[in-house]
Order: sequence, then structure tokens, then C-alpha cells
Amino acid sequence: MYIHQLKDWPDFYWDSEELSFLLAEVRHRQGRLLGRMEGLGFSLQEEASLQTLTMDVLKSSEIEGEILNPEQVRSSIARRLGMDIAGLVPSDRDVDGVVEMMLDATQRYTASLTDERLFGWHASLFPAGRSGMHKIVTGAWRNNSKDDPMQVVSGAMGREEVHFQAPDSDVVDKEMKKFLSWFNSEEKIDPIIKAAIAHLWFVTIHPFDDGNGRIARAITDMQLSRADESQRRFYSMSAQIRNERNDYYDILEKTQKDELDITAWLEWFLRCLNRSITVTDYTLAAVMRKAKFWENPASQTVNDRQKLMLNKLLDGFRGKLTSSKWAVITKTSQDTASRDIQDLIERGLLIKEPAGGRSTGYILREE
Repeated sequence: MYIHQLKDWPDFYWDSEELSFLLAEVRHRQGRLLGRMEGLGFSLQEEASLQTLTMDVLKSSEIEGEILNPEQVRSSIARRLGMDIAGLVPSDRDVDGVVEMMLDATQRYTASLTDERLFGWHASLFPAGRSGMHKIVTGAWRNNSKDDPMQVVSGAMGREEVHFQAPDSDVVDKEMKKFLSWFNSEEKIDPIIKAAIAHLWFVTIHPFDDGNGRIARAITDMQLSRADESQRRFYSMSAQIRNERNDYYDILEKTQKDELDITAWLEWFLRCLNRSITVTDYTLAAVMRKAKFWENPASQTVNDRQKLMLNKLLDGFRGKLTSSKWAVITKTSQDTASRDIQDLIERGLLIKEPAGGRSTGYILREE
């Protein structure tokens, strides 16, 4: 029996005393992080939030096995937030759809969550009305009564393992009305605990043909934005869930096959959130490193091509940067690329890689 089949569903309960220390620790670290971020300048806050939102979109999709282009995601977010960043690239429709959902959740976190809003998110995720090769119902609750029960399975044909069975489609509308009424209510519950319950409750209803996991994580981010009382995101729960994907699926499955006591799920969620805040230290270090680099007087008068390539290096350029790659990325000639690179070497911003080879590579020269 699954929890949604229990008589008292969805009257969740938990041991507040057991969770109190962990919740207090998360709240303390969350407050410290937001305080540190408020001490930074506006541009640094924007850069940190852009990095976090980009990671959120990438990793939430990656959990479902969908790999998006990082530069497209970053560019799509920057354009929609009106950020003036060099080197933005065009983005595909599927990338823009995921970004639109995430930004609507986090930038309009005070607005009520409605069925129409969720339908919009779902339609954005599947602009062609298909999930892979399969046509699905988009912008509406699933209506697959002929295929009920809807199950999450794994394994080869004939040896399938059922991990979860969702409520039948004819009760989805009623279940979602109850969920949305609770989510929009002013119930006196810690907002982080509410984020954890919302995540579990939504994925248990499984109201769409596909995309339930990504939408659940967007709802979680929306509620965490309410907890932070900020549109800016400085930690990524989705990125941490991706790192702990197996444990994430295990605890969800165990909780959905258990009683309505969700203490174990809440504890896992809080610990995962705590670790995601810890990882933010690395994000902040990268942002500060970037800011320090651009404060260098030698970097103040670089041209747009140089600025684009320096930012790519600061963000972690994949592979070896050669003059040929420079020319391709900046859409310029080999001679112009060589002059740009030589100018940066003379400014003390670039150096040749110590390792030799057929083609010379270049890296940042930093203190």
C-alpha cells in the first residue's frame, strides 16, 4: 500500500523534536549565507545568483537524464533577467522552456501557485507536446485512465521492478486542488519544512504525464525563495540532489511505501539542503575570484573579444585554449586571435601553458 492509499492521506506528521537541532542548524547557515551575500555589491550578487540558477536548471534536468547546454542555459537566464553579459549565445526552445519555468518559480515566488500556472510550466517543458518519441498531454493533468495505474518502473521487460504507483488519473484534479489550497495557505509551519512536504506531496500525486520531478523541484525552489524572502538564489538544492540521486530516489520510494510519518524524509531533505549551502562556499569563492580579476587595472580596457574569452576561462574553459579555438569562438581571423592573445600576455593576464605540444595553449595568470 502506498501513502496516498492510506485512510488519513495526506495528514502527514513528524517528530519535531528529533528534527529541531538539524532545522536550527540549516536556518543558522542559511542566515549566515544570506548575510554574507548582502555584504557583496549588486553585481557580485547578480553573478552568484546567475551561477546558482544556471546550476539549478542544468542539474534538475540532469536528474531526469536530460543534458542541456550550459552556455545556452546561462545565456537564456541572463537575457530574461536583463543582465548585460558578454558572449551570450542563442538558446534552443527546450532550454528556454525550462528556464522560463524556473524563473517564474523563483522571481514570482510571492504569487499564488495555481493549476493554470502549473499548466504553463508543463507546456514550457514540452513545447512540442512530446516526451522523447512519445506524444503526451501538455498543459493539463494526465488523463490516462485507460493506462491506469501509472507506475514508475525499472528493469528489463519481463523483469520490471515497480518503484511507485501514482493515484489514478480520475482523482488527480481533486488531489491537486487539496495540494494547491495547502501550498497557498498561511499555515503556521516552518517554510523549509513546507518546501520538503511540498516536494514529497507533489511527486506522490504525479499529476502530469511527464516532467513531475522537474516541476516538483521548481515548486521546492519557489518555497525556498519564500523562506529566503529573496528572488536571488545562492544555493542549489537540485545540484545537491543530483549528487545524491540514488539516495534521493531511495528515500522517496521508502517514504511513499511507508506510513504518513515523514520524519525520515524531512531529515534527509534538511541534510541535503545543509550540504547544498556548504557547496555554495565554492560558488562564492569562484565569484570573488572573478571579481578580483576584473578589478585588475590591466583588465579594464580589454576589447569585447578578449572579455568574452577571459570570462570563459574564469568560468572553467573545457580543454586547451589555443589561438585556433579563440578564432572560432570569437568568429575572427587567426591573425586577430593571435594579436588578442599576445596583448593579454603583455598585460600580464594570460600565460602560455607550461606543457608543450603541437599547438600552444593559454591559461590565466593569477596571483
